[in-house]
Amino acid sequence: MKKKLCGAAAVLGVLVTASALPSRAYTPAAQPTRHTLPLGPADLTETRTTTTLQPGVTLTRIVRGGGGTAGSALHWTVEVSIPGGETSPDPDAPPTTLKDRASADELAAELRAKGFQARAEQVRTPRTADYAGGTLGWRVRVGTFDSQSAATAERTRLRAAGHTGSAVYTGWDGDADARGPWHVDVLTIDPRKFRGRLDASYGPDLENRETTSDLSTTAGATAAVNAGFFVLDPKAGAPGDPAGVGVYDGRLLSEPVAGRPGLVLHDNGRRTQVTRLTWRGSVSTGTASLPLNGINRVPGLIRNCGGTPGDAPTSLPLHDVTCTNSDELVTFTPEYGDTTPPGDGVEAVLDAHDRVVELRSPRGGTLPPGGSSIQATGRRVADLTALAHIGDRLRITTTLLDERGRRLQPTPRTHILNAGPELVRDGRLHVTPATDGMVHPDDPSWYYGWVHKRNPRTLAGVDTAGRTVLITADGRSTESLGLSIGESAEVAKSLGLRDAVNFDGGGSTTMVTDGALLNDPSDAAGERPVGDALLILPRRQGR
Repeated sequence: MKKKLCGAAAVLGVLVTASALPSRAYTPAAQPTRHTLPLGPADLTETRTTTTLQPGVTLTRIVRGGGGTAGSALHWTVEVSIPGGETSPDPDAPPTTLKDRASADELAAELRAKGFQARAEQVRTPRTADYAGGTLGWRVRVGTFDSQSAATAERTRLRAAGHTGSAVYTGWDGDADARGPWHVDVLTIDPRKFRGRLDASYGPDLENRETTSDLSTTAGATAAVNAGFFVLDPKAGAPGDPAGVGVYDGRLLSEPVAGRPGLVLHDNGRRTQVTRLTWRGSVSTGTASLPLNGINRVPGLIRNCGGTPGDAPTSLPLHDVTCTNSDELVTFTPEYGDTTPPGDGVEAVLDAHDRVVELRSPRGGTLPPGGSSIQATGRRVADLTALAHIGDRLRITTTLLDERGRRLQPTPRTHILNAGPELVRDGRLHVTPATDGMVHPDDPSWYYGWVHKRNPRTLAGVDTAGRTVLITADGRSTESLGLSIGESAEVAKSLGLRDAVNFDGGGSTTMVTDGALLNDPSDAAGERPVGDALLILPRRQGR
């Protein structure tokens, strides 16, 4: 059963209500806090309820704004897809949410002539650490409605007139004067008191997805949040495969998206850090060596890009895009799944002692117990065939490098989860969508929907006291507006984080406590299966 915090008796500051808490000890607040979340106008009410989940682990539930007439200025409307009109620089471009002003004005005039209350609106976005911001484009909206059903009915009328669009709530726009509400949950792990264990789990194998609830229940976790980005569409690779760095129990099982940040954790909750990562990999004999392109992913498909020269359309990070390369060398470990990906090429299969026991073509199949493999495609087939022979012993080496080029040497107690963009660095706002591939130069509508607008978010980082902090914010509803990426950074900073990053969000955003879903995931189907999750485990016996 989901636990909801009622804000009906909200007062500015902190209000702790025993009846609203899970069946655990709670910490009453002696006086209102000095700081509130930097969301909406300063006069909004805010409640905070703090619960101790286990020694060294607290959950703070924050509700800001909403109630009464607080959100009365917000409404439903229909956002219309804008085709390239006669005045567009590219009349043949497919319809998108944002276009140039002339195309937006042209569509709005056409809709008004058909009897719709249409308007063209300029969309401006704030500057970040690596992006100038300014005007993203113009959108076209129709009508002002008190309910989603009324907006949906207008969308149906638009479709009958030959136009496409979607019903949207203006509270999701990211405007600073929105009055909420916002629902934010914060897990804090204090290493001075924490005697449990932090763990990153991808489930039984890398190539499939599981819900955060299932991963939490299987491990007997006290609490959990969803973690890194992952492959969702089978056309982009193996669903569930981390789309970026993945180190689990000290083993590098998924290579970084070059230069993007990762959250580095240790199972005792100490020395959590955010760093940007690159990697090197090779397969070698005693006399020859070949560079690797990837680890535990379908050859030729590089989700979020950031791979090697020769990748198309880019070797730089490009979020939610699958780059391609027909000439790759990818290694597989037993953690990948029951079988390696099938396809054209060749695969050197190694036993548990790293000796080649089979060269199979086409590639794909099971691995020997404790064994591994290297798959080659395109021009790399000849390279691998020349290197690997039955009975040869091959050495597979992978090395992680931090942003200063220093080698990272994870221990079996280390986990690293992919993330992006960076939000806070050294206690200052440091939002990096351009560096991390969230700026699509030819598609401002993508930035508008993913970065600029409010969405459910999962954030993570470390505060000035060395505590690991995990944050979820519900969104895509009228009950919780969500956060833009800029607001996510502001929230992380206001909660005292010294360094912070954005995890996967949207329908993936999930927080679980004691096996029960705590937040309200936004997918219509309910909780989304994800690639991996970050777990807070109770104290191990004997420790």
